[in-house]
Amino acid sequence: MRRVVGIVLIAVGAFLIVLAPLVRFQIGGSLIAAPADQYGVSTLEAEGAQYFSAKDLKVMTGQLGITVTTRGDVSQADGDRVVWDEFTVVNDVTNNNPGISITERRSAFNKFTGEGITCCAVNIDKKPVKLEGQIYKWPFDVEKKTYKVFNSTAGMAFDAKFVAEEQVNGLLAYKFEQTVPPTKTETRTVPASIMGLTGTTGDVQVDRVYEGKNTYWIEPTTGSPVRQEQQRNEVLKTQDGTGTPVTALTAVAKMTPETVNQLVNNARESKSQITMIKTTIPLVLLLVGLLLLAGGFLALRGAGRKV
Repeated sequence: MRRVVGIVLIAVGAFLIVLAPLVRFQIGGSLIAAPADQYGVSTLEAEGAQYFSAKDLKVMTGQLGITVTTRGDVSQADGDRVVWDEFTVVNDVTNNNPGISITERRSAFNKFTGEGITCCAVNIDKKPVKLEGQIYKWPFDVEKKTYKVFNSTAGMAFDAKFVAEEQVNGLLAYKFEQTVPPTKTETRTVPASIMGLTGTTGDVQVDRVYEGKNTYWIEPTTGSPVRQEQQRNEVLKTQDGTGTPVTALTAVAKMTPETVNQLVNNARESKSQITMIKTTIPLVLLLVGLLLLAGGFLALRGAGRKV
């Protein structure tokens, strides 16, 4: 009987020892990923922002409220790929001017690495776009290096450089900064008088040129953003260089404390789950496996002596 018990203990112990690294490196990796059925709402505020009001045909100043809603398209999720749709609404709270900007964005990305994938009719305001770099999340175990991050305003990716470690609501985060050079984002027509062209009547074509600086705070274990700040400077310029450039948007948009709290809490929960799956469970399996293995050998030795 002792011999049978010893063999069983050795078999189970060996199985648990083999299972431990599998949970750590394979099973754990497959369980930790961006969700296909994502749904979330984030809010940002921009105090003292200036923007060109197409309705009023002048530059307005006020506090902007920005609401970003993301929803996963489960029907397009496949393998390592997830697809999220985003809807952003900007309201002028000060002047009771809602919907001064409404944009849509469809993105596909790798649910493990967070890198963009060009497929599934990805677009920005219905215009096809080539995705690259990090989209919504960053890879697990973020490093202190430079990453490409997709900028939806410019429609392309730019470097985001690691600059510091900082605490966000008591949670350690890596801070990255991205500088976007002047980039034309659209061409439109406005009255010539808006551009200071007093000798010209009718409308003129102008380019909207965007430049800015984006700051990201990323929880390194999960790759989850926990805070974000956008500095935007956009102007309208005549294509022939005449006229006076007009402010299209000048703002510093920051996530509200409520949104930061929500993101930090989500990151803490995800980090705890990752620690459990990748560290706690494998360690327990290994220790129990070693104990069963030792117990099995002791049982076999006792059985041998009895014989």
